[in-house]
Amino acid sequence: MTTSSPLRPLIVLGTRPEAIKLAPLIRHCLERPTEIAPIVCSTGQHREMLAQVLGYFEITPDIDLQLMQPGQTLTSLSAACLTAVDQTIRQQRPDCLVVQGDTTTVMASSMVAFYHRLPVVHVEAGLRTGDLMAPWPEEFNRRVAGIVATLHCAPTEGAAACLRAEGVAEDSVRVTGNTVIDALLWTAERERAATQRWAAKYPFLENASMVLVTGHRRENFGSGLQNICDALGQLATDFPDTHFVYPVHLNPNVQGPVRERLSQFDNVHLVPPADYPEFVWLMDRSRLILTDSGGVQEEAPSLGKPVLVTREKTERPEAVEAGLAELVGTDRRRIVDSVTRQLSKTPQTADARHTQGFENPYGDGQASKRITDWMLEAIERR
Repeated sequence: MTTSSPLRPLIVLGTRPEAIKLAPLIRHCLERPTEIAPIVCSTGQHREMLAQVLGYFEITPDIDLQLMQPGQTLTSLSAACLTAVDQTIRQQRPDCLVVQGDTTTVMASSMVAFYHRLPVVHVEAGLRTGDLMAPWPEEFNRRVAGIVATLHCAPTEGAAACLRAEGVAEDSVRVTGNTVIDALLWTAERERAATQRWAAKYPFLENASMVLVTGHRRENFGSGLQNICDALGQLATDFPDTHFVYPVHLNPNVQGPVRERLSQFDNVHLVPPADYPEFVWLMDRSRLILTDSGGVQEEAPSLGKPVLVTREKTERPEAVEAGLAELVGTDRRRIVDSVTRQLSKTPQTADARHTQGFENPYGDGQASKRITDWMLEAIERR
């Protein structure tokens, strides 16, 4: 492999979670300019939230495809992404494509790279539920990327085992850890030093117990989200001294039922979507997290916080197996019972697992270096 010029990976991202998980990898690449010269391409799938994260990590995309359109469907987004990424690859002639996770951006970009016979580096590879409809459409997107990937950067041994079970060659799979831990540890340290700013924004918290809530998954729209809200209303009544902070997703399918069912409770705080550093501070400040987010399932245990997952299946089973997370689905009674059980514990008991030799199942904060080293080792310059 020639080393006369830096490796030129095209790193494509489109959503806030992708930006969070690829930012530490991009920053690490930029610290090694003689070896690797990343080309950062934003599809703009989640335009405003994406810009916030990239700004925080001091990353400016080299290319902005600006694909987000009002009311666009998954089909129209996929078609636009296929065409735009195809043009980008033709113009930039990168050495490989790097994608992360399971978004429409990942699925479409991987397909285009395959058509160009371009190596694909899949960050956070191998997560599976075994059900194409849960999470939907993410399980499908992730599997498409897995079919064409050259380097499968598995975050855990469990994810690597899923890939091997599907017949992926052993030398194409490495357990790198998850880059979300790289991002989280860097951010948590930074925001703990700025805690007065966030404490001033949330003065009602003071020293009170706080439950952080998120909910945005498509499969929970309708009755599922309504059940979650009804459970929160019951919990707000049962625990009047506990504050429930809910950054509400902008999607009307979320805004409508959440505000209709929860606005009347004084200790339920429906706040705008939080920027990444603010959200990390809220996680760090919380007693418990109730979420349907995939990334939060990794981040919460890393901060020593119990997490209740409002899904029936998860592609991130490690925290559940370690007793750090619990699947509660969208059944009102299950949610109320599980949250009640957690809030009834003393903080010392709740934190015991994390203070007695806790080992993070998702990584040690060095995933970005491992992935970069592997790319330099395995990918040929064009």
